[in-house]
Amino acid sequence: MNLGTDTILDIRGLKKYYPIERGFFNKTVGHVKAVDDVNLTLYRGETLALVGESGCGKTTLGRCVLRVLEATDGAILFKPEAGHESVDLTQLDKKRLRHLRRHMQMIFQDPFASLDPRMTIMDIVSEPLVESGLASGIELAERVRSLMDAVGLDIRHLNRYPHAFSGGQRQRIGIARALAPDPDLIVCDEPVSALDVSVQAQILNLLKDLQSEFYLTYLFISHDLAVVEHIADRVAVMYVGRMVEQSSKRNLFDRPRHPYTEALLGAVPQPDPDHVPPMDGLSGEIADPANPPTGCYFHPRCPYAEVICKEQTPTWEEVAPGHYSACHFARDLTLRGVSTP
Repeated sequence: MNLGTDTILDIRGLKKYYPIERGFFNKTVGHVKAVDDVNLTLYRGETLALVGESGCGKTTLGRCVLRVLEATDGAILFKPEAGHESVDLTQLDKKRLRHLRRHMQMIFQDPFASLDPRMTIMDIVSEPLVESGLASGIELAERVRSLMDAVGLDIRHLNRYPHAFSGGQRQRIGIARALAPDPDLIVCDEPVSALDVSVQAQILNLLKDLQSEFYLTYLFISHDLAVVEHIADRVAVMYVGRMVEQSSKRNLFDRPRHPYTEALLGAVPQPDPDHVPPMDGLSGEIADPANPPTGCYFHPRCPYAEVICKEQTPTWEEVAPGHYSACHFARDLTLRGVSTP
């Protein structure tokens, strides 16, 4: 996709800390740094993939963007309409935030738990429209029918309940619900990880088609780089709450500039019996966000680590046009990506 310069979301210094409390008086003795000083920009109409291991903070970041979770610090500047001024979502009261909710929606990971089993599909898909006061009566019914058609579901099934549908069909219902209020930004939280591989491809193609039709912007959260390569325009990599690399998809796959990214790429299965992974699997455990190591958080697992990595935190810098990395040796190391046709 040819990205424009119209920014729809600008995250600045975002932090989400959870206090660790102990003792009879629940004294705070530390913090779990789920999201630690993250900066991120999304452009209107693009898909930015946020990737990393489980527990790295990517879902927490997505929920902070939608104000499902309250950020500890930082700013989340959101511009719902081109040409308008951005608003800081972290500073909005409940009334103003409710007004903006229709512009930001979420597709959840679990298509089984995210749908109320006591509601019909008609009720589920129409709920955002009713709550936002966007449609009623005949207009509401027509809008729901058009959404069902857009996601490839039969309108004759509107009076059925979620248990009557497969996992892929339920996710299509979740997508229709997210589309209902005509949003500008959709946070996709592992939307295909609970589905069979064949169904994953169908849902990813559907998301791409809907993006083209409705000019949507996706923040696509995933741990699967094979999925990311299929749908993303740019990729941002997180490790223990911090951003470690960000680039266009092609540049990141062809030439990663951080050892952690290389390790993630090396873990992508390749349909080639002669394929040799770029590096061995990572040793050690992911760092504890409540007690992270000094210097670079990744240095205990990094095969290229030197003394400086243990003593100094690497700076976030642009190592190539549009390519950012937080590694002391990002300009020097020859890392090999896993480029696929």
